[in-house]
Amino acid sequence: MKIQESAENYLETILRLKDEKGMVRSIDIARAMNFTKPSVSRAMSLLRTNGYILMDKEGWIALTDSGMEIASRIYERHKFLSSWLESIGVTPEVAAQDACRIEHDISQETFQMLQKYIEDRTDKNTCSPA
Repeated sequence: MKIQESAENYLETILRLKDEKGMVRSIDIARAMNFTKPSVSRAMSLLRTNGYILMDKEGWIALTDSGMEIASRIYERHKFLSSWLESIGVTPEVAAQDACRIEHDISQETFQMLQKYIEDRTDKNTCSPA
């Protein structure tokens, strides 16, 4: 299922914050993404309605299985693309920005083939002589 890039960004941010802090609230997301609290509240409402997050009465946010699936896929792409761009000489800041753009538009097929190609080239370059 294709969801909007903004929803993917929110889900990825929730995953990253959960990994960093253990628990996530809307204010954490607003700070991390530099968005207003009302904007984040609206997005959380939509994510909850679409079944990507759960929110308890204290405001703690958790990803559902479908939310986690999307967030993990996007975050994996982000880490891989950022790392690869840095390895070819792109500065970390630009690599992160560009990875964020690419991660949403690239097809799963193209990403898998790119990943395989880069890993194959890396394996060949790091093999020790016999």
